[in-house]
Amino acid sequence: MNSWLEKLEQTIITEPPGKEMGAVSHWRSLRLFLLYRITLSLTLLFFFHADSGPAFIGSTDPRLFNITILTYSALTILSSLLFIRRSPGPEHQAYLALFIDILAITLLMYASGGIQTGLGMLIAVSISAGALIMGGRASLLFAALAALAVITDQVHASLSNRASPQFIQAGFLGAVYFATALLTWVLSSRARASERLAEKRASELDHMAKINAYVIKHMQTGVLVIDASGRILMMNDPAWHLLGMPSATTGSHLAKASPELAHIVRKRQNPKRKQKLTFRSQSQGPELKAQFNALSGEEAGDMLIFLEDTSQVTREAQQMKLASLGRLTASIAHEIRNPLGAISHASQLFRESPSLNVADKRLTEIITTNAARVNQVIENVLQLSRREPGQQVTIQLDPWLKKLTSDLIRHQGFKEESIRLQIDPVSTKVFADPEQLRQLVSNLCNNAREHCDKKNLQLRIVGGMTKEYQHPILDVLDNGPGIAPEVAKQIFEPFFTTRNTGTGLGLYIAKELSETNRIRLEYIPGPTGGSCFRLHFENWQPEKQQA
Repeated sequence: MNSWLEKLEQTIITEPPGKEMGAVSHWRSLRLFLLYRITLSLTLLFFFHADSGPAFIGSTDPRLFNITILTYSALTILSSLLFIRRSPGPEHQAYLALFIDILAITLLMYASGGIQTGLGMLIAVSISAGALIMGGRASLLFAALAALAVITDQVHASLSNRASPQFIQAGFLGAVYFATALLTWVLSSRARASERLAEKRASELDHMAKINAYVIKHMQTGVLVIDASGRILMMNDPAWHLLGMPSATTGSHLAKASPELAHIVRKRQNPKRKQKLTFRSQSQGPELKAQFNALSGEEAGDMLIFLEDTSQVTREAQQMKLASLGRLTASIAHEIRNPLGAISHASQLFRESPSLNVADKRLTEIITTNAARVNQVIENVLQLSRREPGQQVTIQLDPWLKKLTSDLIRHQGFKEESIRLQIDPVSTKVFADPEQLRQLVSNLCNNAREHCDKKNLQLRIVGGMTKEYQHPILDVLDNGPGIAPEVAKQIFEPFFTTRNTGTGLGLYIAKELSETNRIRLEYIPGPTGGSCFRLHFENWQPEKQQA
């Protein structure tokens, strides 16, 4: 597609600038007409002075023939200068050239012996060439002038007794002039119609090519086209970003952009069938889904590859789940809260009884604790289902996290010496909803405190830009016992907890908040114990970082 556009651009550039395609065609026809006239004048001039041409050339009046051919040659050269200057227009230059041709060839024919020499047919060639530029009516006018000139030549020959008049031949020659003009008019009209249609189709194709290029460049799906040898023929911006912004460009081998994808292309089965496979272009990158389509239907042909980030599908599935959860909680929250409130109230009244023994007091505490736990579950679920899409803005991490840790210490009971903050470089910026990011990081900090020794808790919040990733990251690390490998796969599931007093919604809500803001949240076990929850701000872009 690009090569076709380049060829079209080169074709237009080679023609006179600032002209439409119709004017370009007229200039091209005028150029051919001019070459014909120059060749004709120089050939007749050579034949006359070299005495090597037909004997009739200049035989009747050599002096007139010599003056006429010299003048005609000079005028054709002058026409060349006008053509180079592109002034006046092609139609006016054609009028002038055709008038000169009729006059000059008639005089040359008279000086060579008359109509029987056949020189009059040269006028028909000029009329035909002029009709291509001037149009039908003007060509008929010049056909009439040419016929009148031929008849006038015969009348003059008759009156001067120079030769016997040949009015019949003159009439036939005049008819040839009119027939030539009419035929050329019809053919040129059809040619112009075809040319206008071709121009329209070319314009439409050019417009569609630009639209296709714009759509491919700005669509969310990554698009790759490779040839049989694995060379990249085309790669749009989303594909470049999904593959981790490699240094490979158009013309590079696919393995340079993504060794994993190149390996899949080499090893996949049934190349003629559409296939969808998943892979990771980077070890810590998002999981990508690749769909392969053979463009030519042959195994050894060009291949179209669509790349999609599966996290988008995951987010859509989570949104559907949240919508269902919201409808469910809205319908049962009222039914649960009313009896739950009654149970809590009755438990409080029962605890105020003076005759209550120790065992009964323990039972009332269990009732109160679990009623509060159920109420907290309902609050969390309602909060999750009511959450609206956030307003993402650019956030500078270092001052924003300093304020967050200060709030954790002041309002949520964290000790100042238990939290350490490190952002490198301090100018690192991310793109997220501030309130939702605050809740996300707070949930991770609270989760660490719940699973660690509160007296010896050491919480580290580390982030910034690293050589390993092309986007900002943020780690929340603790010194707790860590998470068992068999449990780590379930920690982000709703209502999953390893504590009897937990709701199992803290990490689930954190996961939902991260996906809402296009942040990838992952758990990384510490090499010597402890846990690390890493936030990948993959929606970061260089221009946002520089803002």
